[in-house]
Amino acid sequence: MSRKEKVVVGMSGGVDSSVAALLLKQQGYEVVGLFMKNWEDDDDSEYCSTRQDLVDVASVADVIGIELEVVNFSKEYKDRVFADFLREYEAGRTPNPDILCNSEIKFKAFLDHAMALGADRIATGHYAQVRTWVNDGRTEYQLMKAEDGTKDQSYFLYRLNQQQLSKVMFPLGHLYKREVRKIAEAAGLHVFDKKDSTGICFIGERPFREFLARYLPSRPGEIRSLEGDKVIGQHQGLMYHTIGQRKGLQIGGIKGNQDAAGEHDAWYVAAKDMAKNVLYVVQGHDHPALQRESLEIADLSWVAGYDPRTHWVYTAKPRYRTPDAPCEIDRLGEGRAVVAFAQPQWAVTPGQSVVIYESRVCLGGGIIVA
Repeated sequence: MSRKEKVVVGMSGGVDSSVAALLLKQQGYEVVGLFMKNWEDDDDSEYCSTRQDLVDVASVADVIGIELEVVNFSKEYKDRVFADFLREYEAGRTPNPDILCNSEIKFKAFLDHAMALGADRIATGHYAQVRTWVNDGRTEYQLMKAEDGTKDQSYFLYRLNQQQLSKVMFPLGHLYKREVRKIAEAAGLHVFDKKDSTGICFIGERPFREFLARYLPSRPGEIRSLEGDKVIGQHQGLMYHTIGQRKGLQIGGIKGNQDAAGEHDAWYVAAKDMAKNVLYVVQGHDHPALQRESLEIADLSWVAGYDPRTHWVYTAKPRYRTPDAPCEIDRLGEGRAVVAFAQPQWAVTPGQSVVIYESRVCLGGGIIVA
């Protein structure tokens, strides 16, 4: 009798990873659950749900009938993810820690640990798919969008490489979220209606300014209008603001452009001058300063290991919640490229990732630098 394939499932205590483990067990795999603890600085119940999540994971593992292991990756998280997170904010950019967390923790530290446990593959509750195909005689692994477009998480996985994808399973990739919750309820998993986690990867949802100020010194400065360079307020630190931001500027009472109804347009963050410590704002959501037809990306990462074609029409997401936009890629040089869009993109933000697609295939992407 052939040996069952061993799959180690990253379990967070939520409904998605719980159902991923359940489905694999039902499909006949030898399943081991692994709970990752990745944050220790203020591990309390106010913002960090680690304790309750572990209780939920243990309960689910018991119902499913699988082994459970707990591992601490706090040092790896702090060194590989959080240190970069702070450097980016200090430099005035707006990073996406979920992307680095996936490539460095969930699919590197976790993958290495699982292989040491004798796993054949790992699995997570991400909404994405992996497709195997043969290209010029060699096997390639494609990262695909999930069936549920509203939950697709391929954007956060674009830095995964061929070696990682060859060992990864996404059991939920063909399912819709509502189906996942129904499966969990039918199986008697109490997390079937648990709220999805939000906030910073593994750190949780918390007052952002207060949290960031614990690690980076605040530098108050001027808020100026981009048009006319007039001082209209004070900011508490450029790190607290991102391009396109409307709330939290505390300049709502400053009058300016008026629309046809006689109402004054809202202010939006348009630029940061790090050298002068000045935050520049404009009025109106559709202000030209908030629109960009092209952008430059660096730190490129391509899933298949080779660059996509230049001057070929792809689609791209300059941030997670934006619709796919038609674009072309122009090469600049080693490690950099220009992405040119057919239509202007709103609030392009340095530090965020642009992810490139060909139909439903995620090709990779890079970090916005200009």
